[in-house]
Order: sequence, then structure tokens, then C-alpha cells
Amino acid sequence: MLTLAACGGAGPEPAAPAPPAPAAAPGSSTPPGPPAAAAPVADPLPGMPPVTDPHNVYSDAAANMLNDVTRAAKPLVYVPHTKSGDVWVIDPKTFAVVGKYPTGREIQHVVPSHDMRTLYATDDLGNTVTPFDPNTGKPGPRIPVTDPYNMYYSPDGSSAIVVAEARRKLIWYDPKTWRVQGETLTPNCAGIDHADFTPNGRIGVFTCEFDGRVAVVDIQSHRLLRTIDMPHRNRRMGPQDIKLAPDGSVFYIADSDQNGLWVLDGAATKVIREIPTGMGAHGLYLDRAAKRLFVTNRHEASVSVLDAYTGAILTKWQIPGGGGPGGPGGPGGPGSGHGQAHGHPSPDMGGLTAEGTQLWLSGRYDGAVYVLDTGDGHLIKRIPVGRGPHGLCVWPQAGRYSLGHTGITR
Repeated sequence: MLTLAACGGAGPEPAAPAPPAPAAAPGSSTPPGPPAAAAPVADPLPGMPPVTDPHNVYSDAAANMLNDVTRAAKPLVYVPHTKSGDVWVIDPKTFAVVGKYPTGREIQHVVPSHDMRTLYATDDLGNTVTPFDPNTGKPGPRIPVTDPYNMYYSPDGSSAIVVAEARRKLIWYDPKTWRVQGETLTPNCAGIDHADFTPNGRIGVFTCEFDGRVAVVDIQSHRLLRTIDMPHRNRRMGPQDIKLAPDGSVFYIADSDQNGLWVLDGAATKVIREIPTGMGAHGLYLDRAAKRLFVTNRHEASVSVLDAYTGAILTKWQIPGGGGPGGPGGPGGPGSGHGQAHGHPSPDMGGLTAEGTQLWLSGRYDGAVYVLDTGDGHLIKRIPVGRGPHGLCVWPQAGRYSLGHTGITR
């Protein structure tokens, strides 16, 4: 079902990306065939860095492809906590906690700025973001921002897009002055929280966790174009993270209550199929070659590994100590709700190291950070941290610019 709506100033309808390759029917886990050669990206958002390789929009974020800014950054991992209201900083070489910084009331994510010069810890209850200098790992004074559950950047870098989850809207800020540029109301998108963007940068797709749908937004005009219902609308822990396929043919949408992914066409008009992955599917991350997609299954302590282009399931990695479906940490088991603590792994949000050999994940309900080897998935290290670790940021990241969240770079 499509629901049309509008908000903000008028503007022309953006050009859609090229149609995706033929796909399987909804509800099927059978992937489509090999992707066809990608056409050049049409009608890019003015001011957005050009797409170097249309077949892989992440080609400039490959292993160790640091830029002049990120080469100067101190390698650190920033762990925000929703329950203890602070950010812990970890040395990725020694796995030692080297800093603990109070940053507010409920710290959700650590978000790299578009120019990759600053990291922001978002505090939705305290209505602030705290800037961290990635060259030193130290925080600066807090900046007033309304309800920053999450934060993204327009692909041209002109706006910081604050995802005000509790208020059901997007608030567009000037990323230098932090003055409000405008708002996009999303009244039919309860639990708006995660986003990604089409290859040409003109369309953003935002997930609605508590409404079982996504909201499609014109980036240039800030208009809400439409909402798209998932085939089954989960409204408790529904659509979560979202990731554009490397060739822009589809968006993958994690749905925790569906225990897998929905696949949205690249033009963001319809859901074309479903991929079961595991209980509590939540976070989505690509390897440095953009060939594999890692899916964190939060309620069964596992990570599913998929072909990033076709969605074919390659393997599944189990984190030691995990409870299976219905067991501790699984749906219906102890600690299955938001923010509750238990001793079993609950892999949530994170990111890869710059060279791509490690995947760092927060254990949302068990007060730990997990470091996995991206070659075979074995657990390298479990690091005890504070209460309610959430959207951790591994820094530096490869790439030319950041789209926000915990380090979406292109």
C-alpha cells in the first residue's frame, strides 16, 4: 500500500534510479539472478560528490581508503550508552577502555559529520549532541538539538538531518551553525529512526519501527513523497536499519519482529520480497569490498552473512554464549525487551574497522561490545562496557564523506 503525503516547500518530483533487476515474488527468499551492468547515475543531487562506480556506490570506501581528514584521526571506538548517559572510548589495538565521558541522559548513536571532521553523540532525552574531536578522542561543549534519536546528512552536506523519533518528524539543521532550516512532518511514521539514500542522493528512505512502513523523502525540497507499508506491518519492533545495495538496485530493510529483511525496489516504490535471517534482525553492515552484507540478529546472538547484490544467504555466525529463539535474550525470553539487561549476547549496532578485518558490535542488552573477525566470524574479544550500549562508531572510516548514523560512508 502507498500513502501519499506532502510537507515543506514544493519542488519537482526527483528522477528515480534505473529500475532494479527482476526479482522474486514477495515472501520468497530466492534471490534474483546476477545483477546487470549498472548504468551511470542519472540526475545526481547538485553538490553531492560524484558516484565513481555505479555498480558499487561504496567503491570509494574500500579497505584503507582514508582521506586527508581521516588519516589524521586517532583510531578509537566510541560507545554510547542509553542507560548510563555516557560515551566510553576504546583503543581498538589493546581493547582497553581509555575514556569515559558523561554526555547527557540517553545517548543513542555516535554520528560522523559529512566532512568527517567531527563525531556527534546524540542524546534524544537531553536534546543535545556532543561533539567529539576524532584527532584527540575528547568531547566538546554540548549543542542544543531537538530530540536527536539519530542523525544523518544530506548527500551534498548542506543539512544535518535529525531524526526526531518521539516527535515523528525530521528536523533539518545547518551543520555549521545548528540553526533550523526546516522540518518534515511524518505523522504516519511512528518510530522513525534509520535511513539510507538512493545513488543519486535525491531520495532518502526512513524506516518507521512502530508503524511497519517506510517514509520516502525528497532531499532537495524536504518533502514527504509517500509512505510504503511492509507486506506485514510489525508495529512493536518493526522496520529497523536500512541499507542500499551496492548497485542501487534495492534497499534491504531489517525488521526485528519479522526476523529478517524486506527488500524494497531501488526507486523506493514497492516491497518485492522477503529474506529470513534470524530472530530480531536489526543492524546492516557491508564488508569493505561491498560484496557481503552482515545482518545482526539481536535476539539469537548471531550475524547472518548475505551476498550484498543478490541477497543470497551465505552463512551465519553464532556469537558464543547466545540464547536461541525463545531462550534467554530471544523473543519471549528474559531480557527480550528494550533496554533490559541479561548475560547473553545481543548484537546491535556498530561498524567495521578501516581495513575491514573486524566487525565491532554493541551488545544492547548485555553491557558488552563484541569484536568479530570478518573472515570467519569468530569472536576476537568481548569487552565489558556500561549500561545500554547502542550505536557505537568505529573511527576512522574509509570513504570520501559521511551520510551519518554510525558511519555510512561513500
